Amino acid sequence: MTLERAYILLAVFYSALVAIGVIALLVGGGPLWGLASVVLGALVAAGLWGHTLGKPVMNPRMWRPLAGILVAAFLIQIFAVFALHPPGAELTWLLTGAIFSVMPAILLFQYGKRDQEVWATPEELEGGKMLDELLAKQRELVLEKQEADRQATVRLTKAGNSYRASVTRGRGTEVERFEESFTCPATLAFFVIKYTCISVNDIAAQYAEDRVLTT
Repeated sequence: MTLERAYILLAVFYSALVAIGVIALLVGGGPLWGLASVVLGALVAAGLWGHTLGKPVMNPRMWRPLAGILVAAFLIQIFAVFALHPPGAELTWLLTGAIFSVMPAILLFQYGKRDQEVWATPEELEGGKMLDELLAKQRELVLEKQEADRQATVRLTKAGNSYRASVTRGRGTEVERFEESFTCPATLAFFVIKYTCISVNDIAAQYAEDRVLTT
């Protein structure tokens, strides 16, 4: 069995558990707090399908906190099983929830990483490809731009499979400097677009002009 097929089976299985939980609640076969478990399970199932299919679902910022909730839920459920000795029906809910919290927590933690193509827009994917091609020809890309009362300088480098962006930006008399590293060129494009007044096209145009001047 391939890893991709295993992920699909896990997503199908988790979706089935959610459906079973809904049915159990409708026929009165579960505790009242089971409703919270079903809602949480539905979110987890959506995230698992997004991870498995490589599609963006909702917002990347929500998945790592959700993974943390699953880990906390696992610990609470295990504590409840051994410390509270719940009756049969509740014991089944607790054990099921605990057992099937671990793997989704790991996958959703990975899925919530912003530095991957699944969260990139078509514009960012195209911009990342353009920056990667430029960095294959230039050791460093540097561009300074001023726009009304805003100014920014961006310096991009690549070392191995890692991209680094160093930014100096200001508005009026306020100036700030920061830098980040990425493994996905589309995320590099996202970072430049979001945190500066510089676009990928500005950088491409600058180095297209430089090539013309040197020929």
